[in-house]
This record gives sequence, C-alpha cells and structure tokens, in this order.
Amino acid sequence: MEIKKSAKANLENRRLLFTEIGFVISLLIVLAAFEYTSREKKESIMQAEAAVVEEEEMIPITQETPPPPPEIPDIPLFSDEISIVDDNIKVDDNILNLEDDANMGVDVRDYVEVAEVVEEEVEDTPIPFAIVEEKPKFQGQDPATAFSKWVGENLVYPETAKENGVQGRVTLQFTVEKDGTVKKVKILRGVDPLLDQEAVRIVSKSPKWTPGKQRDRAVPVTYTFPVIFQLR
Repeated sequence: MEIKKSAKANLENRRLLFTEIGFVISLLIVLAAFEYTSREKKESIMQAEAAVVEEEEMIPITQETPPPPPEIPDIPLFSDEISIVDDNIKVDDNILNLEDDANMGVDVRDYVEVAEVVEEEVEDTPIPFAIVEEKPKFQGQDPATAFSKWVGENLVYPETAKENGVQGRVTLQFTVEKDGTVKKVKILRGVDPLLDQEAVRIVSKSPKWTPGKQRDRAVPVTYTFPVIFQLR
C-alpha cells in the first residue's frame, strides 16, 4: 500500500525556516547574556574606629630664680695721708655738775635677814661589804668568826622544828648603819617559817658593830650572813 503524504504536512520544506528561527533565538540569548550585568554587592566592611588619642597637656617646668647673692660691703680704703686739724676748736664749757643734788639721791634700805636654810641630810646608799674600804667589825673582830660565834651562843632552836626534824641554812641580809646598829634585816633564802623567824630575831638583837668607813667617813654597809640550823 503506498503512503500518501500532504505537501503541507511535509516539514522538510520548512527546515530552513526553523533553522533561521533557531539562529535568531540563539543570537538573542547571546545578546541578552552580554547585556545582563550583575549587581555589585556592597560588602559591609567593619572599620575599626580609630581611637582618638588625647594629647597630654605638657606643663612647662618652671624653675625659681635663685635670689641674688648679698652685696659685698665695700671695704673702706685707708689712706696714708694725714690730715692736720686746726687747734682753734671751741670746747663747750658746760661740764656736768657733780655736786650733791637732792633729787638724785638713792634710797638706801635695810636688807631683810634671810632665814638660814637647813640642809636635809641625804641618806647614804649602803655599800656592799665586799667593796667598802674599811669593813665593819663585830666586837673589834672579823664578823665572819666573831658574829657567827655570838649567834650560835644565843640562837634558840624552835621545839616544833626539832620534833619535825627541820634543819637547814637561812641566808639573811642586813645593814650596819653609820652608828653601828643593825637594821633592815631581810631573808634572802629561807628554809622554814619557824627557822626563818628565829634567824631574823637573833640577828635583829645584835649588839652594835664598829661601822665601816669610806674615805675616812662612816657609811652604811650591807652584810650577807648565813644562819645554820643543824640537829645533833
């Protein structure tokens, strides 16, 4: 069977037209592409604000002007020339009158007698026995032996201390005054109240001593003395 085709339906006759139309469209697209311009994007740039540096105010340094040095006085110049003065100089004869004048008298008054000031005797500071020039003596002898003997003969041993077997050494200190009396007895080291009291009692009843001397003058002297209590 033979296929019959209409001349209007044949596309071969329009191929050239379609080709030209395609070129025209392609040309328009190319022209449109050239004419198209992209919008420039504005980039936001963070610019750091420049810090404003404040200029410090420069204070000028002022220096006080030192005072001018004192003026040096002019040194007088001495001349060797001798000036001769005339002797014809009048002298005033109005000389001071030295005769008695009632208005120039001086009132003389009797002086009031001042009561005599009685000086108070200053108490001498006691001198230690070891350094005094002339040491005090007991009954004219060395106190280390004579006074120890006297204390031993007059000492009364407390009965209660005997019963309890209390014994020991009581160290005393006293002052031999300028008149030889024994005063200011105190305990430096005690053993028992009974023994301490007896030691103070017997030393306080000591007879007078021969006072010590310093530069040929009687002075108070401190003396340290042990009282020994010993049971036999």
